[in-house]
Amino acid sequence: MKVSDYIAYFIERKGIEYIFELSGGMITHLLDSIGQKTKVHIITMHHEQGASFAADAYGRITGLPGIALATSGPGATNLLTGIGSCYFDSIPAIFITGQVNRHEQKGDRPIRQLGFQETDIVAMARPITKAAYLVKDEHQIPAILEEAFKLATEGRPGPVLIDIPMDVQRCQIEAPEITKKDKTPTVLNATDLDKITEAIQQAKRPLLLVGRGVRAGFAIEEMRAFIAKTQIPVVTSLLAVDAIEYDHPFRIGFIGSYGNRWANIALGESDLLIVAGSRLDIRQTGADAKYFESKTIFHIDCDPGEINNRIKGCHPVVADVKDFFVSFCKHSSEVSFTKKTEWFEKIWELKDKWPDTKELSVSTINPNKFNHLLSKNSDKAGAYLVDVGSHQMWAAQSIEVTKDQLFLTSAGMGAMGFALPASIGASFALGVKPVVTIVGDGCMQINIQELQTIVRNQLPVKIVVMNNKNLGMIRQFQDSYFESRYQSTYWGYSAPDFQKVAEGYGISAKTVSDEHEIEDAIKWMWNDANASKPVLLQVMIDPHTNTYPKIAFGKPITEMEPFSKPIDMEGT
Repeated sequence: MKVSDYIAYFIERKGIEYIFELSGGMITHLLDSIGQKTKVHIITMHHEQGASFAADAYGRITGLPGIALATSGPGATNLLTGIGSCYFDSIPAIFITGQVNRHEQKGDRPIRQLGFQETDIVAMARPITKAAYLVKDEHQIPAILEEAFKLATEGRPGPVLIDIPMDVQRCQIEAPEITKKDKTPTVLNATDLDKITEAIQQAKRPLLLVGRGVRAGFAIEEMRAFIAKTQIPVVTSLLAVDAIEYDHPFRIGFIGSYGNRWANIALGESDLLIVAGSRLDIRQTGADAKYFESKTIFHIDCDPGEINNRIKGCHPVVADVKDFFVSFCKHSSEVSFTKKTEWFEKIWELKDKWPDTKELSVSTINPNKFNHLLSKNSDKAGAYLVDVGSHQMWAAQSIEVTKDQLFLTSAGMGAMGFALPASIGASFALGVKPVVTIVGDGCMQINIQELQTIVRNQLPVKIVVMNNKNLGMIRQFQDSYFESRYQSTYWGYSAPDFQKVAEGYGISAKTVSDEHEIEDAIKWMWNDANASKPVLLQVMIDPHTNTYPKIAFGKPITEMEPFSKPIDMEGT
């Protein structure tokens, strides 16, 4: 069988329905085989970075590797940001790049390049992948593909890169059977489970901190059973905003650098913290890590390197979070847990005192209030795709996700330009279901070309551009540390009228600049005429609207701006 045909069959046999790419000479064999030999849908993007972000979202939702293809040279290097996003946010993905023919590769010659567009993408990608392969022998292909799929999906998920020379793609090989294997669950230590059971019973102020690992491990229902069993309130990281629905009685809120103030205070005052699939990085804990070391912390993670990394003294439980939740509920089936009523009452008092909608004092549109209204009128959305910046934090603070909705954003890489192409991968992964894209004016201009991909495929993507006419989060940083010198954020920066841009692509669009216009505009996005179509709503935000609350850098997580001031310049 021709190698490119085998790769096409492999992708289809593994259950992948969509791949994302931008064509180039070195992947023409692969695209021809996939298009001619399989039912896999090829989604052509307008930039390889867009393809990588679309694959990222597809992998987040399906649990199968998102697949993006690119040609050699600039095509391959344009994937790198998306590869990094998958690596840091634990997303299963396989990136396949075409490479020049083997006889055109420079090898050990003391030259920079032999073949046209020859680039050592494997060396570049290796630090941000679970594995990166340059195929030198066509007979390696079946084994490499199986290993890549296994690596991408097992343990802590992540991306794998396979670089395939063009002459290898057209070789003939023996085609072994393509298999599907079930995962073997982890058996947890009974002593660990006993310790956690006892700690929950004795704690006065317990919390469950949920991270991306719970979604990555497809452990949502198992987590819900754990919460119902233990009666523990839940806080979430940025990547786990969608791990528990907004109106769940045990959901407290979003924690971290820009977390809900009441949730951060609850995290600070807790005496027992059970961490499930979260890295406890500086954006979750603040710079004052020692503040956490007085707590009893059980840290459950499949990656042992993440435990007792920044936060010391944690009780390590190295396990898949799904296996942990299942094992715990089974182990404690005869144990009764009591709801900590006083603890809940304290948290609700904090929430009443510090509502997210009153953190900002603005004379125009309040972005937190806007997000609540958007949520209440977007029940048909399968997911919120949120870009990076001030709008990202306003969304995390205030979006009311339902049980069946997702909230996807780039966190570890923090890649501006993520949301628009990711919405394409998300919509396809959800069966061409409507999704909401929340993006700032700066982010929108990074991958704006993918509007054409949305139009061509007539995807029901509802795009909300929160346009404050500057790079707001960095502008706020300049207010704090650079005496409001707005170089390259407000000065020397501009944004177009995105309503006109959208209309140029053939997308219906509106602009709102007054809070009284918001509800009608959101309902317009979802009316019968627009329900199955892409639309764009431009929301004008005052350029000096800040993102509050915000941890006062160098202070404990409970002390947040604007009422507390940082003691040092932020280093991260």
